[in-house]
Amino acid sequence: MKKFILITGASGAIGQAIAFRLAEEGYSLYLHYHSNHQGAQSLLQRLEGFGGEYIPVQADLSERGGYKKLASQIYSLDAIIHNAGNALYGLLQDLEEPDAEKLLQVHVTSPMLLTKELLPKMLSKKSGSIVVISSIWGQTGAAYEVAYSTAKGAQLAFVKALSKELAPSGIRVNAIAPGAIETPMLSDFSPDELAVLKEEIPLSRLGQPEDIANGALFLLSGQAGYITGQTLSINGGWHV
Repeated sequence: MKKFILITGASGAIGQAIAFRLAEEGYSLYLHYHSNHQGAQSLLQRLEGFGGEYIPVQADLSERGGYKKLASQIYSLDAIIHNAGNALYGLLQDLEEPDAEKLLQVHVTSPMLLTKELLPKMLSKKSGSIVVISSIWGQTGAAYEVAYSTAKGAQLAFVKALSKELAPSGIRVNAIAPGAIETPMLSDFSPDELAVLKEEIPLSRLGQPEDIANGALFLLSGQAGYITGQTLSINGGWHV
């Protein structure tokens, strides 16, 4: 019987890596994207050879009600990977209210309400898994990324609370906190800045999207069957 997993933000670098890794393991996937239609189509082409069912679903999770559009396109479901998100750099005193509202909507409000909408599909099976892709900044905080750190910290609190609520129903809830991952989110860094960053990381390299994908696969698997409410830090030893 096919197992279906929803990946939000599947057209991004980490989302695509997770989708590819899960397809390799035989999962069927709902692949959410917002505006990156080309990225979604490219991903679908890459997955063709795995033999699963791969369904693109479009919705804007930064808008109120966007989660309802996404939920309406989901049928059978065994797991959710909340991966959609965006960075926001700058001093707190320069933060504009609309930007703050969109940031919290996509990282906190939409994942929470989307989970609420989709939970009955997993509760009926008395099994399931939810994985939230958070950030190292949700654990430690970052200057010039106060709003982003706040949103990512809220995700970790969501995981802790929801894991306790859903454990009696056989549904596990965990998070991954990536460190510096080599994705377009680092595109504004100069080569010199990236070199300094690598020197700060004990393993002396940036993480790859595949590192996060491997962590997600583990948390979804039976090998993590006694793990819930936890944050898996994948950061090369940058924060321990």
